[in-house]
Amino acid sequence: MKRFVIIGLGNFGSAMAEALTDLGHEVVALDRDEQAVDHLGDRVTQAAVGDGTEVEVLERMGAGDSDAAIICTGGDISASVLATLALRDCGVEAIYVKATSHNHARVLEKLGVRETIFPERDTAQRLARRLAAQKIVNFLDLGPGFSAQEMAVPQPWVGKSLRQLELPRNFQVSVIAIHDHLRDSFTAIPDPDAPLTDSDSLLVAGADEHLEQLERVQ
Repeated sequence: MKRFVIIGLGNFGSAMAEALTDLGHEVVALDRDEQAVDHLGDRVTQAAVGDGTEVEVLERMGAGDSDAAIICTGGDISASVLATLALRDCGVEAIYVKATSHNHARVLEKLGVRETIFPERDTAQRLARRLAAQKIVNFLDLGPGFSAQEMAVPQPWVGKSLRQLELPRNFQVSVIAIHDHLRDSFTAIPDPDAPLTDSDSLLVAGADEHLEQLERVQ
């Protein structure tokens, strides 16, 4: 179990707090809006009305003992900057901040935040990639320039094995699991000699530029 501090309980902050709680972590949430706090109060470990830019408030919430903090104040750039500084004063090293613009992100990065987040942009990019690639069933962004995709087995690959296809050599990607939709089962360590079927999909990981090559396989 990890401990997270979340500042700002708008749509993004509330969703983040609930998601981390559902994953079994301890979540301390803070917002100036009493209604927002009341709405989330019974879903997290602790929720309080307060100013996340004040060191004293963060210390009372135990921010210094947290594994990470997420600042979700959105369009209030000054509040996110001051909250970052306050968390730094509390000794929090891993700070993630929702940014609203490139310049906003640049300021935050100068302050040493672990990562700036653009929820709407990131969601739009993931959806766009899924819609543009008909073979892609699911898409997971693993980091800059690297992702995992669940893709339907292309027709030319049906009946062939992973050993025959030599995907690491030919496409510089790795198959980390196979989803058999007929049986609705996953094989985490695929048999390299088992023939692929048209009811299979492959969970493939690699650099984005290499994964894009798979989309052109007819």
